[in-house]
Amino acid sequence: MGRIIVGFILCLVLVPLAVAAWFHFGHPPVAVADPPFPMERQIVQTPLRARIDREMPGNPPIQADETNLVAGAEIYRDQCAACHGFYGKPSSFAAHMYPGAPQLWQQHRNSNVVGVSDDPPGETWWKVTNGIRLTGMPAFKAVLTDTQIWQVTLLLANADKPLPPAAVSIVHDEQKQAVQSAPTPTPQ
Repeated sequence: MGRIIVGFILCLVLVPLAVAAWFHFGHPPVAVADPPFPMERQIVQTPLRARIDREMPGNPPIQADETNLVAGAEIYRDQCAACHGFYGKPSSFAAHMYPGAPQLWQQHRNSNVVGVSDDPPGETWWKVTNGIRLTGMPAFKAVLTDTQIWQVTLLLANADKPLPPAAVSIVHDEQKQAVQSAPTPTPQ
């Protein structure tokens, strides 16, 4: 009986020490190319989903009208497109992130859903406002106003619907492409 108790106490001491040494000497998968940690998705997604469900707001306080959608497109272009891409032009480095940044203007396979247009707006608002730890998704609550966050949220919620032409030209990156393809003036 005494050996069982000693074995149990040694396990209680040695297992935490082994785990601490494993972390201390850099063995957990921390590089983007490393295989995922066992049950990593479940460990992270379950509490994230529960927190978003608990804290996300209900109906947006602004309408998805032309003014707000164009403003949302401008915010998206300036703050989001580097990671989440433009329509027809995915981000060049998003696939090399872990987890990969979702391309918010791409249609889902076997579906008409574009980006996060099937998510409740409150969920997207929560993610933009608070960010998501260990994903590269920053919190924008100190960068954007609440109205600006709602504007980009409504733009993304309507990504699978017809948008005003001014918003389309922004999310299709036509303005940037026009500037890049314009001839450079020759100094005289």
